[in-house]
Amino acid sequence: MRRSWLGVLGLVWALGGSADELPDTVARSKPSVVGVGTFQKTRSPPVNFAGTGFAVGDGQHVLTNAHVLPKTLDAARFESIAVFVREGGEEKIRLATHVASDEVHDIALLKIGGPRLPPLALGDSDKVREGETYAFTGYPIGVVLGLHPVTHRGIISAITPVAIPVQQMRQLNGKMLSRLNAPYDVFQLDATAYPGNSGSPLYDPRTGVVVGIINKVFVQETKENLLAKPSGISYAIPIKFALGLLGKGAQ
Repeated sequence: MRRSWLGVLGLVWALGGSADELPDTVARSKPSVVGVGTFQKTRSPPVNFAGTGFAVGDGQHVLTNAHVLPKTLDAARFESIAVFVREGGEEKIRLATHVASDEVHDIALLKIGGPRLPPLALGDSDKVREGETYAFTGYPIGVVLGLHPVTHRGIISAITPVAIPVQQMRQLNGKMLSRLNAPYDVFQLDATAYPGNSGSPLYDPRTGVVVGIINKVFVQETKENLLAKPSGISYAIPIKFALGLLGKGAQ
């Protein structure tokens, strides 16, 4: 019996810690995870959800993907970037301002008003290794059912250049070509994410320390079939690329 228990404990250790740690980490992390989109009072519906974000730094800054933010806002109709939070069991809208973006690494920093949110700690993404287990929390199907974040877990399948091969030259665009000229490594995960997960924090399931930002999903068919036939392959940008933006937020 003793040997059996030792075997189980050894397996748990190899998988990255106690099986009971992730639920506690998720509970601590959820108040920091927000929805990101736009708000326009005269629009129906007034809320347009675009992705996920998470509080960092002083609790009044939010990291997300650059592609989550709209290219333009309808200023004439008072459209604003907005962050959606859950406070005291109620869903609330916080208007946000765009502080800075890193289009190359698909990261953006927002500033919000109101009470400070609990910020997530940022780790050293250079220490991430293939085979390690991580989790991410976000809004894979938007806020259709309310602000109820969903958590997924998977291993780092590969640390690979960001440029994903295409089968035909006509599939290349300007952004892909620029990445081919100056590729950088991203984390490939064997976990299913959806467009609403863009901007979700990728964190250590034991500590909640963030090492990356979910930014895209490998689509094996069409975007229309993504929900029905997910590829099970997702990518995250190492968090080290966000540090420069955080410096701008402190200015």
